[in-house]
Amino acid sequence: MNWLTNFVRPKLRALVNRKSVPENLWDKCPNCSQLIFHRELETNLYVCPHCNHHMRLSAEKRLKLLFDGGDYHRIELPKAPADPLRFRDQKRYADRLRDARARSKEDDAIAVAHGTVGGIPVVVAALDFGFMGGSMGMAVGSGIVAAARLAVTQLAPLIVIPASGGARMQEGALSLMQMPRTVVAVQEVKEAGLPYIVVLADPTTGGVTASFAMLGDLHIAETGAMIGFAGARVIEQTVRETLPEGFQRAEYLLEHGMVDIVVTRRALRDTLARVLSLLLRREPTPDLLEPPRTERLPAGRRPPEDNAHVALPDDTPGA
Repeated sequence: MNWLTNFVRPKLRALVNRKSVPENLWDKCPNCSQLIFHRELETNLYVCPHCNHHMRLSAEKRLKLLFDGGDYHRIELPKAPADPLRFRDQKRYADRLRDARARSKEDDAIAVAHGTVGGIPVVVAALDFGFMGGSMGMAVGSGIVAAARLAVTQLAPLIVIPASGGARMQEGALSLMQMPRTVVAVQEVKEAGLPYIVVLADPTTGGVTASFAMLGDLHIAETGAMIGFAGARVIEQTVRETLPEGFQRAEYLLEHGMVDIVVTRRALRDTLARVLSLLLRREPTPDLLEPPRTERLPAGRRPPEDNAHVALPDDTPGA
């Protein structure tokens, strides 16, 4: 029975105890349904290599991709009331918050950090659609205010990356109050003479679009991002017309003047660095300066000394 013990039994045991393939090795593109190896997807900055679909990112991944070398410092944001209205629908709001925090390892749908982009110090506020749809409640409003005040304190440009479904319904009117609150925060940045740049990610809708997301000095959108206020189906039912193809996508809005630049994710950091260097340039470069004007003098006349005052025809001699 040695052959049964030494050969057959180990083979059967290996067959029965065979380890399953880990589920996180492959990702499925939500646009073209192609399977993508997770390392290839990470190398490609979470952009599908088959259809160029830009997948949604967490706030943490946004910050790592944007800052130079992925090096940045996050700030602690003010704590917001957990459930100010004691709201309950199919589930208690407090339970939804707890589940979202457990999945994302974040306190809420916003992260604020400061570092450098292209060697330029900046403050960045990024929203996370994976946290309750990136909805804007009191915590997100406080995060935008904190980011604006940090930018003013550091005299640094403010970059905001919205990815949101709009205001958070579980906080009712308190969430709607964050719209004027964030508008005031943006105005403080502009009054300080600092650039305010918005990077529109997929999706940017609702009250976020109606407030701080559309107040930028410059609006840069990722390729294919959905940007709008109400959903396309709601608009079609309201106007009773069929909307054009690509409606509310970044490329369509670029053609109609609502977006300034549409870039791929790989070119986003370089584009921001170039734009910031132009916006922060206080003086023209030497090659843009006009050459000094030379005045032809009559023959035999010597030019005046550097410190001598040359009386012009309309000069009035001093008493």
